[in-house]
Order: sequence, then C-alpha cells, then structure tokens
Amino acid sequence: MRTDTPLTFALKPIGHVVTEVPDEEIPRRRREVVSEILILPEYVPGLAGLEAYSHLIVIFFMHRAPPCTELVIPADTERGRPAVGTFAMRTRNRPNPLGLAVVDLLEINDNRLKVRRLDAWHDTPVVDLKPYDFYDIHTGIRVPAWSNSARQPRAVTPQASAIDAPDARDGVK
Repeated sequence: MRTDTPLTFALKPIGHVVTEVPDEEIPRRRREVVSEILILPEYVPGLAGLEAYSHLIVIFFMHRAPPCTELVIPADTERGRPAVGTFAMRTRNRPNPLGLAVVDLLEINDNRLKVRRLDAWHDTPVVDLKPYDFYDIHTGIRVPAWSNSARQPRAVTPQASAIDAPDARDGVK
C-alpha cells in the first residue's frame, strides 16, 4: 500500500446492539452484560451454522466515541500507569473507533443473537461477526502490570476439548 496517498473506505453495519444497561455501567459490568445483536434482514442468511459455536468475535463501530485528538494517553500516577500510546490501551480514544469483543453466544432466534460480555452501548452498529475457534486461543500472554486487565486476573477455563485440541495452525505452511 502506498503511504503517500490516504486511503478511505466505508463500512456497512450488519446490525446493531440492543441492551438495557446504561452506558456508564457497561465498562464496570462488561463481564456480565447480556445484550442482543439484531442482524439486518439481508444478512440473516450469513448466520447459518453460527449456532454451533459457543463464542463469537464481534466487531463494532464506536459511533459515539469522541474524536481521537491525542495518540498518547497521559500518565495516571494514581493508578500507576505511565503515559502510553492509544494502541497500547483498550480505550475508545482511537483514530478508527472500532471495538472488538469476544462474547459468549447464548442463543440465536431468527435475526436476534443473545450474547454475554459485549461492551457496546445500545444502538451501537455491528460491522462483522466471526466465530471464535481454536485458532484464536492463546496462552502465556504478557500484559504490563499497569494494565487494568493485569490487575484483575481471572482464570481461563476453556472446555476440556480446547485444552487437548491441536493448534489450528499446525500443518499450515
């Protein structure tokens, strides 16, 4: 790709989020939030086979995020975080406000997907869904001590079959 010519493109939503959880509570309750994703009628055929998965990757457009004005987030000495770039944080302050969440797929009913752990506001446009599979599982990750996720460790409890499953990348050349 040429770096001297700006590239712009458009994304079309495939649906939107429906949740009764107030915006300000979503970050704090993200692990327990149950939401629905309403898929537009023209994309419903693309859901065929998705019910076989337990988890999904949801990509959404953070349409109400404020414009990104700074690429470096100032230090937060109270929380022990140094100044870091926006790409080193899970923040809505991004040049392209795309969100990504791995969610539990609870149910599919026609064009409605019931999911848990989606940290998106009510009416947030969803731009893509992908099945979460063995290729996506990573162990032994490194997270800086200042990261919120490093301060709130939680046990990873994959299904027994995931522990013994061969790496999906094996045999890929």
